[in-house]
Order: sequence, then C-alpha cells, then structure tokens
Amino acid sequence: MNRMNVKRATAGLALVAVCLVPGFAKGSQDSGRGDTGAQGAYTIEVAGSTSVAPLMELLAKDYAAARIGERKVTVNINGTGSSDGINAAAAGTTEVGMTSRELSPSEKGSGLTELVIAIDGIAVIVNPANPLGGISIAQCRDIYAGRIRDWSELTGDKQGPIAVVSREPGSGTRGAFEEIVGLKDALVPGSIEFDGTGAVKAEVSRNVDAIGYISLGSADASVKALEIEGTAASTANVINGTYRIARPFILLTRKGTLNPETQRFLDWIMSAPGQGIVKRSWISVTG
Repeated sequence: MNRMNVKRATAGLALVAVCLVPGFAKGSQDSGRGDTGAQGAYTIEVAGSTSVAPLMELLAKDYAAARIGERKVTVNINGTGSSDGINAAAAGTTEVGMTSRELSPSEKGSGLTELVIAIDGIAVIVNPANPLGGISIAQCRDIYAGRIRDWSELTGDKQGPIAVVSREPGSGTRGAFEEIVGLKDALVPGSIEFDGTGAVKAEVSRNVDAIGYISLGSADASVKALEIEGTAASTANVINGTYRIARPFILLTRKGTLNPETQRFLDWIMSAPGQGIVKRSWISVTG
C-alpha cells in the first residue's frame, strides 16, 4: 500500500455528542443548544463514505465520553457515499468529508487536505449456507464481469445462477474493489446495486445465491467472508500484506478553513486513544 501519507491536525480537547442527520452543512456555532462554555456550542458536519461512517460514530462517541465537562461539540455524521463526501468537502458544504477510496488526480487538485485514519480490508461475502470457502482474484473478477455465472463453476456442492450484488456508482468501496480486482467499467448487466454497506450485507444474508463485498470491519456472522487466493479475510492478514483487497479510510478538509474544534477532534483521532478504537475492527495507521 502506498497510501500511508498520514497528515495530522493540531491539538486541543472538546466534548462530542453523536447525531445522525438526513442532511449536512458546514460546521457552525450554536449557543442555543446546551452550551457549557462562553463560546457557545459547535457542530462538526461530517459526510461521505458509508464504510467510514461506522468508525466515525465510534470515534465521536468515545471522544464525547473522554471530554465530559468541556465545551459542547456535536458531530453530525451522514453516510452519503465517498464521491458525495469528496464533492461536499471540496465545495465547503460540509466541514469534513469521508472517503474509502483514493482521490482521482482532478479531486487531488481541488484544495483538499487528506488525513488517512485507518486501513480497511474489503471482504467478499456469500450467504453462510453457501459451501464455497474461497476464490481467486481472477475468479472474483470473472464473476463480476459475467464470465462465471453459475455456482457449479466454482464448487461441486452448489448449483444455480450467481446473484451478483454490488455497490452503487460513486461508492468508495466499489471504486476500490473494482480497481483492485481489475473490473473497471466491466460490471455484469443485471447485477443488483445497493446504496450502503448495510444493504449489501442484508441482501447477501437473506439470498443463498448472492455474492457481494463490504468493509471487512462490518463483516459478522450473518454472512461468510471468502478466502482470497487461499488467505482468510482478517485484519492480521491485511496488516501482513497477504490479504490483497484493502483500501484506506480518509478524512478530507479544505485547506485553511478548518475550525479549531474540528482540528482538535482530528488530532484526537490520530492519538493513541483514537487509534485504539480503530484497532477494534480496522487497522491503525500509527502502529
């Protein structure tokens, strides 16, 4: 991985309350919402990748618990997809964008600062009732390109058409997955596309013929994560480089516009307590 250029925000401390909202805007002062200090409350707006959002919710919750008695800062986290997060941060309509894919050259030229907060594997998942244990990257590519269409081509213990489940266009998970397996612009017609990690996992957990892909940190007993090239989908194997389907979790801010309270939150994310939360289900970027 050549994406470990971790940039750190500068320091301070604040109280955070987590709140999920249907829309987003810039961070804002709000002295009318239970302010505990003379400066008034502050809201940090975060939008983008649905894969990064669960980690951000955990970080915000623990940051709140650590900052009891300090100025009230609310973190609104809105999972809208990586491309939306990049565009919103670039336009200044949200203070922090979330992406689970690398920025394109044109996006890198839009005045954004990138902060890599974690590395995450992408798990290729099937229904727990599926007898298949693993596939190669080439087989994964052929499934999603429509060259392998029946489970009998992969295992002698199951037959029937493969229900190909993918993420929506603009998803960071989809962008990273397609780049790594070599599938760019080749998704089989008739595949089922879902917005969000949760929707993909729910579909695969109920459909015995389905195959999908999700953040490794979101995989649980409701689905089966396949081995890739004989290597289990695990955090340890992403760290040692043997599990090859992995990508960064990146926070984006506009250069020169970050509020000090937001800088303090980002700095805490990169601290030992923040990265300790990352290590629960993802890979720390600070060792």
